[in-house]
Amino acid sequence: MSEAKDTLLRLFALLRLIPTEPRRIATPTLLEKLRDRGFSVTLRSIQRDLHRLSTPFSLQCDDSETPFRWSFTRNAPLNLLEMDTPTALALYLSESHLATLLPQGVIDQLRPQFHRARNYLDGLGRNGLADWARRVRALPNGKTLLPAQLVPGVWGIVSEALLTQRQLQIGYCSRSKEALTSLRIYPAGLVSRHSISYLLGSVEGYGDLRQFALHRIHQAEILNLAADRHQDFDVDRYIASGVFNLREGDEQVELIADVHPQLAALLRETPLSCEQTISVRSGSDWPRLVAHVPLDRETLWWIFGLNDQIHVHAPQVWVDEIRQRLESLRKMYRTTESGTDTPLR
Repeated sequence: MSEAKDTLLRLFALLRLIPTEPRRIATPTLLEKLRDRGFSVTLRSIQRDLHRLSTPFSLQCDDSETPFRWSFTRNAPLNLLEMDTPTALALYLSESHLATLLPQGVIDQLRPQFHRARNYLDGLGRNGLADWARRVRALPNGKTLLPAQLVPGVWGIVSEALLTQRQLQIGYCSRSKEALTSLRIYPAGLVSRHSISYLLGSVEGYGDLRQFALHRIHQAEILNLAADRHQDFDVDRYIASGVFNLREGDEQVELIADVHPQLAALLRETPLSCEQTISVRSGSDWPRLVAHVPLDRETLWWIFGLNDQIHVHAPQVWVDEIRQRLESLRKMYRTTESGTDTPLR
């Protein structure tokens, strides 16, 4: 009976080590991990176990290279992956934060993992990390919009095409057009920004990279055609180029502004840039801020959000736009002689 129990525990531990496709794990790696867990086992016995378990547990073997690599199929009947305390804690704390960033379809796919994490932590009682989960929260900075709703299945199809490097046929509805446009896409990457996720890729017949908002993709189909056009694509370099920040120029500019004392205190603790100084001004309790920042719309929108907490002196292009916006606001909110608001047109 003891030997049968040991065998059962070993098989259970073996199954928990196997990932779901497209991830795979080599047989020698399984041997090493089982021995680390205290099981006395040989490579040959693991190979026999894997072949015996492959049918009832939907295991598949990639024998295209040696050593062979194993994985669960996507529709495997059981999910036996190990859950440890740090992983459960990370999932638990990230759930509410990701809910406003990722598409609903992705959240739905992650929900079983979030549920497992909560159950795992609840079962730990007064464990230190479990108690941490009850005491720590992460709050977003500023107003967070709800994520754009995706057509069911789009996220899975797009991500699989990117992962397997195959072309996509999509029906896309841009902001400027109401009708769907059929496009063949060579996927290069995916970026989630605020509450919108974007597919990065090029269109058949064109070489430039474009951004396609996933919630505007109404139809998607993976084609059995290789998408090897962007093998050297670097998503970090692409983001650093400023494509998502609506840059007005490639250069850094010197932002010079007088700021409210409370804002100055905040910027001393959380600087606007690595090159920043805040100095006291003679005859005023508003310090002078000097910071090197990119000439982009995102920084300008941050300035607009500060309202009367900041007085910008440079760069001149921003000073001019702020004045224009103020004049537009005055016209929008001006009152008539009778004291009623001018109707908006």
